[in-house]
Amino acid sequence: MRRDDTIFAPASGVGRAGVAIIRVSGPAARFALQTITRGAPPPPRRAALRALRSGSGEIFDRGLVLWFPGPDSLTGEDVAEFQVHGGRAILAALTDVLAAIPGFRTADRGEFTRRAVENGKLDLTQAEAIADLVDAETEAQRRQALRQYDGALATLTDGWRGELAKALAWVEAAIDFSDDELPSDVMEDARQAVSVVGAGIAAQLNDAHRGELVREGLFVAVVGAPNAGKSSLVNALAGRDVAIVAETAGTTRDVIEVRLNLSGYAVVLADTAGLRAAADQVEAEGVRRALARAEAADLVVLVKDGSSPDTSLEYHGKLDSNTVVTVWNKADLPWPVGQQGLRLSLKTGEGLEAVVGAIAAAAREKLEGLGEAPLLTRVRHREALKEALAALTRAETQPQPELFAEDLRLAVRSIGRITGRVDVEDLLDMIFRDFCIGK
Repeated sequence: MRRDDTIFAPASGVGRAGVAIIRVSGPAARFALQTITRGAPPPPRRAALRALRSGSGEIFDRGLVLWFPGPDSLTGEDVAEFQVHGGRAILAALTDVLAAIPGFRTADRGEFTRRAVENGKLDLTQAEAIADLVDAETEAQRRQALRQYDGALATLTDGWRGELAKALAWVEAAIDFSDDELPSDVMEDARQAVSVVGAGIAAQLNDAHRGELVREGLFVAVVGAPNAGKSSLVNALAGRDVAIVAETAGTTRDVIEVRLNLSGYAVVLADTAGLRAAADQVEAEGVRRALARAEAADLVVLVKDGSSPDTSLEYHGKLDSNTVVTVWNKADLPWPVGQQGLRLSLKTGEGLEAVVGAIAAAAREKLEGLGEAPLLTRVRHREALKEALAALTRAETQPQPELFAEDLRLAVRSIGRITGRVDVEDLLDMIFRDFCIGK
């Protein structure tokens, strides 16, 4: 992937629209503006209405153009934007003109953001947050992505990294400049920093994977006896016919999944086979998969038939640890006395709002703490902190300063991988700022 090319791509949605935006980034962005408008760029960061011309000089549209000279731009390079009418013919004409300019090419996926990272305009967590903001389907996902884009996770991890880098600088100085006058408690202070940062990382890792759950969605398994109304409930929650519903018990044989927004939370809802003594091998496999999905789920909704004996009682012991919502369906029929749980009639809609509220409340309980410490949203964040914590744990037991320093160095690098800030120059700057060596 060449970095001296000038790239361009639509920055707005594909298809017919009132306005479309084409973004250009690279060393020849200014030349593109001059070529297409036949004039000098407007003042930086100020929109100007210009006629846009093809290679033959014919005007194919009139639109707004903006000029962002680097490094004060999105990517850190020279950037130009064309805001044109959103017709397909106009977009085709503009992209044809840009493609014909030597050294220009269409951008690869994520290349504008990648250049921003490489030029120091964004860190890796912010780049990931941009992708999450674009993909956000729920309010919880939007809030989490925006917090990360605003630097919440980077600020937390950079703070840990800075404390460890400072401690490492003191230890390196004690090793390399032992003849100089250094405070007597250098190693003690460094070990205290290791202990404090290690405790903070351990607490962050003990977050029940809430960040990943918000981003990827809670897995909710709907289980219960055959013909209790599981598939009807899934269809009602999804607002469309996802699962086949029939009077014949055992219609659902495999796990059927649907992704939906439930009161602001992303949820992957799984309809499962009915829990009962299987009549054949196919149904037995369906029951096995239903139990496996319930065991792996973040939440379980247990649907019971309120008008008949519960034939899935023998399986309930396997579900108790994850079951958070129990629903008694068929409330429109005569009921025995003493059932505990939510009353629901999928035939009339009675109680459906309460069921939705109960599932949402259970999801909220799983994800509580969104307004506190920034959450880890990706596996790579978690793995990097695990590696850092392992290094710090080893460091606490290292008797030799050299081995202690090496584990500190490994921890600093592991944490730095989260934001992409892994640079030995940071350590050198720290040493020469804190010590007057060689004066």
